[in-house]
Amino acid sequence: MSQWSQVQQLEIKFLEQVDQFYDDNFPMEIRHLLAQWIESQDWEAASNNEAMATILLQNLLIQVDEQLDRVSQEKNLLLIHNLKRIRKLLQGKYHGNPMHIAVIISNCLREERRILAAASMPVQGPLEKSLQSSVVSERQRNVEHKVSAIKNSAQMTDQDVKYLEDLQEEFDFRYKTIQSLEQSDKNSTLIKQEMLALQAMLNTLDYKRKEVLSKIGRVIHEIDMLLSNMLTEELLDWKRRQQIACIGGPLHGGLDQLQNCFTLLAESLFQVRRQLEKLDELLTRLTYDGDPIPVQRPQLLEKVNFLLYNLFRNSFVVERQPCMPTHPQRPMVLKTLIQFTVKLRLLIKLPELNYQIRVKATIDNNRRFVLCGTHVKAMNMDESANGSLSVEFRHLQPKEMKSSAGSKGNEGPHMVTEELHSISFETQVCLYGLTINLETSSLPVVMISNVSQLPNAWASIIWYNLSTNDPQNLSFFNNPPAATLSQLLEVLSWQFSSYVGRGLNSEQLNMLAEKLTGQQVSYNDYQLSWAKFCKEHLPGKSFTFWVWLEAILDLIKKHILPLWIDGYVMGFVSKEKERILLKDKTPGTFLLRFSESNLGGITFTWVDQLENGDVTFHSVEPYNKGRLSALPFADILRDYKVIMADNVPENPLKYLYPDIPKDKAFGKHYSCQPNEVSKPSDGGGKGYVPSVFIPVSKILNDSTDPHSPSDLLPMSPSVYAVLREHLSPTVIETAVCCNLFNS
Repeated sequence: MSQWSQVQQLEIKFLEQVDQFYDDNFPMEIRHLLAQWIESQDWEAASNNEAMATILLQNLLIQVDEQLDRVSQEKNLLLIHNLKRIRKLLQGKYHGNPMHIAVIISNCLREERRILAAASMPVQGPLEKSLQSSVVSERQRNVEHKVSAIKNSAQMTDQDVKYLEDLQEEFDFRYKTIQSLEQSDKNSTLIKQEMLALQAMLNTLDYKRKEVLSKIGRVIHEIDMLLSNMLTEELLDWKRRQQIACIGGPLHGGLDQLQNCFTLLAESLFQVRRQLEKLDELLTRLTYDGDPIPVQRPQLLEKVNFLLYNLFRNSFVVERQPCMPTHPQRPMVLKTLIQFTVKLRLLIKLPELNYQIRVKATIDNNRRFVLCGTHVKAMNMDESANGSLSVEFRHLQPKEMKSSAGSKGNEGPHMVTEELHSISFETQVCLYGLTINLETSSLPVVMISNVSQLPNAWASIIWYNLSTNDPQNLSFFNNPPAATLSQLLEVLSWQFSSYVGRGLNSEQLNMLAEKLTGQQVSYNDYQLSWAKFCKEHLPGKSFTFWVWLEAILDLIKKHILPLWIDGYVMGFVSKEKERILLKDKTPGTFLLRFSESNLGGITFTWVDQLENGDVTFHSVEPYNKGRLSALPFADILRDYKVIMADNVPENPLKYLYPDIPKDKAFGKHYSCQPNEVSKPSDGGGKGYVPSVFIPVSKILNDSTDPHSPSDLLPMSPSVYAVLREHLSPTVIETAVCCNLFNS
């Protein structure tokens, strides 16, 4: 079943979440019509590879054209209209930046997987629940409402200033008219009446000046309060959501809404600034005793400038954290001399700033590393599909300085992967007489010199972003805090949903909790240390919990991904629990679990019944990536045979737990049917008989006897003859024999 088919079967509350991230950037119609094709493409790799993204965009447009041809034949006028509009939209929006649509589609697919994983969970995780708080949503609505009200107030004040200007011009004209009269004319009754009228007009001018200044003061106060409280909280929440998204959590939307708020506030402040300049202009033409402008205007202008400084400084953000194109799902882990990308945005989108802001990238000040490549670029509105004022660095490389290469860098993987660094960015904004210096930094990154350090480096990134909201605590691992087990398990499930397409259910998480703690504990109360997670070896093992889990992720990704996505790999179940699950099942029922003793190994256990009615269990030696590279796991399950002494070999695997016929579960994943092997005359190669690999185990009659080399390949001639007679008409030249353990 395709991922999109699974999405469509979700409950309405989850479908509403799906609906939120499909818009004109990636219309849902395209997701629906091209579901299979979209899911078969590597959008994550394309999001950091411009050439690949260009090809995928071209192929996407070709797929849309094919759908257009199909619906044209069906004369579906509405769909024809929508597809033409969508094709034009996609081509216009992404022609100059194909990587952007790759990012969008990759994020949408990932978010679908996360929602599917969340739907399979009995309860929502604590981290995700906190990010979706109704209080947060209410504050977002309040911020947008207040920003809109401030913008309206500033515009209304513009009208008041214009009225004040017109009133002063009329006063000025009438006053100068009287001043031009002869002295004898000024004593007339009519002129005296005009002087009284001018005094009344001056009183009105004074009142209006005070009123305008009061309104400007209120607008400034509203902006100050909004920026100091709700908008700052919104920005901090977005940064926290970005942290969580970087380690596999929900997508961190909302930046466009923040940009709209920041831009409107900046426009309002510049509008107020112009109003104060206009008042200064009016002041030069007319002033009087008790005039409020010379008293209040300097203070208001100083406050406006202060707010503009703060607004700009807060608006300079890292939109996409540093990430190597070769490892798009492991952001903030950077390898020396390997390019990484990072994207910044100024949330104040003003046309006057297009191509006027040059951003410089540097690495932290310890002088151990330097950045090579293009590290100064101009922000512009042309490269982003949504027209935001942004800049993306695509060719930066961290390089370790020779003076330190022989010291701390060679102190071992733990020392390297717990050392945090920061990529810093600085620029200067010059606008309307203001000069504002801006600085921001990435979340802490981990530098590695060898890809073997990647798993432990990623563990450091997970632990940091799970444990703290502080975006710049580079000394974090000097004394790393403990993490709540419930939050850690939620993040571990995200590793599976984001990296291999299916998260973990409560039973699987229970097993991981017991493995981490060595006991059954309460998720909410238990605090787990960093050492327990990543540094201390598991009891009786030569590796840590994280190394064991990372090896399983790698195994799934490279060798059993379709089976995992379909939900047929129970995976995380202890030997004790698997026997409880299987003991009452039909003989031949089996389940798949990950090895607890071998890194990156998967095994299967089946239940059998002896002649006396006793139940027995058999577990095959775990398959690792080396053996799975030679033979697909689904084919192993199909072709697996057991020889009981000299009996006929047979496949003991009948039903996948709880009662799914094996071929029904795995049939679509078989590479070919076992008898679909060419005859010698069809083999093409000098009359050779094609060979096939058959996984075979031999079970001794006395299960207590130790296994000897004679139980493994090479087989005896008699066993080999039995295989040839009963397995296939094809000659079997090589068989893969799995050492079998009895329980």
